[in-house]
Amino acid sequence: MHEAAVFLGPTLSAATARSLLDARYLPPIRRGDLANLGPEIRCVGIVDGEFYQSLAVSPKEILPLLERGVSVFGSSSMGALRAAELWPYGMVGVGRIFEAYRDGVVDADDEVAVIYDPKTFRPLSDPLINIRFALEEAVQRGRLSERRAGEALAQLRAIYFPGRSFRLVSELCPELGGFPEQNRPDQKGEDARLLLHAMRAAVPGYSPAAAGGGAFFT
Repeated sequence: MHEAAVFLGPTLSAATARSLLDARYLPPIRRGDLANLGPEIRCVGIVDGEFYQSLAVSPKEILPLLERGVSVFGSSSMGALRAAELWPYGMVGVGRIFEAYRDGVVDADDEVAVIYDPKTFRPLSDPLINIRFALEEAVQRGRLSERRAGEALAQLRAIYFPGRSFRLVSELCPELGGFPEQNRPDQKGEDARLLLHAMRAAVPGYSPAAAGGGAFFT
């Protein structure tokens, strides 16, 4: 019987996740889902969650788990948002995206938003948070000025999230050539991997058995 449960969708494939942590994998979290977890669950990971099509999981739903000693981890998307609010109360935030929200570098929830196929969880747009980090990398490599990067980010913010893409970055900043599409960082995916590794260390007596070593908004 699994002691760990992870709410996951388009951020990371289930096959990749299972190779890192043997857990009970559930679809993107919605309000009320935590109440349905059994008492055997002692460790919860929140990566993806629904916002618009269903009510989002609230901080008040997470606090009771923390109070009764359940370890709750968050990263990448909805998990990063809630961890940025609840880390003072014991929720464990993991990764660069969580840190950006915690530190006030990013404050708009829709920066982690993507549209995706509700059956396969295949992403159909690119999250602005990943594009943000791609623009930062372009600046660091001298491919783009900070001013141009800021202008592009502002233009992308003004676009409703389903229309955001790395292809659009290339159109807005033609001086980059194919750099955005060829060097697209997947910070959401990287942070999800970090969360699973952190959960492995937190699950009592975890054995890496299987480990190798609709929905619109997440």
